[in-house]
Amino acid sequence: MKRFRLAFALSVFALAGGAAIAQAPGTRLRGTVERVEGSTLELKAADGRELKVALAPGYSVGGMVAAKASDIAKGSFIGVGAKPQADGTLLAVQVVIFPEAMRGTGEGHRPWGVLPDATMTNATVAETVSRVDGANLVLSYPGGEQKVTITPEATILMAAPAEANELKPGAQVAMTASRQADGSYSTSRITVAKAGAKLPL
Repeated sequence: MKRFRLAFALSVFALAGGAAIAQAPGTRLRGTVERVEGSTLELKAADGRELKVALAPGYSVGGMVAAKASDIAKGSFIGVGAKPQADGTLLAVQVVIFPEAMRGTGEGHRPWGVLPDATMTNATVAETVSRVDGANLVLSYPGGEQKVTITPEATILMAAPAEANELKPGAQVAMTASRQADGSYSTSRITVAKAGAKLPL
């Protein structure tokens, strides 16, 4: 069971590559599964490319489900991709609520290369203030804190277990993959969107 929890945590870690303290070597890919041939997935990437991704032996699968601001409780460990505001606070673009097994992963505040001038903060929720149109959070990490505003426009996701049989045509997936000599990719960790969830950037 401990090994399963670690594999699950790693698959979510791969998905939230921008939330990690340092991204794993490779290319972050998002797309839709078009075909499954044995241990190879044929994907339509988010940028329109047709890709082949080989699933390495012993690969792990994690899932993401849609969540709400009300699911973010005091004490939760989360990753927030955000844009700075004029008053020094942050406006959340996406929020990933991590499983307890990932508490402390990539903890801190740093630039987020997915969007211009954006930041990524992996931290514990020290304070929450709910509003009708969203929530305000205070995120605490060693050496600092950040104030974050979450509006209904932000994508909020929660990690959930997933099975290999969920990697089927139509499934939205994300991963960090290694490019092979023939132009295809290989990955050992992959995350699939569940129940209509929208995968992170």
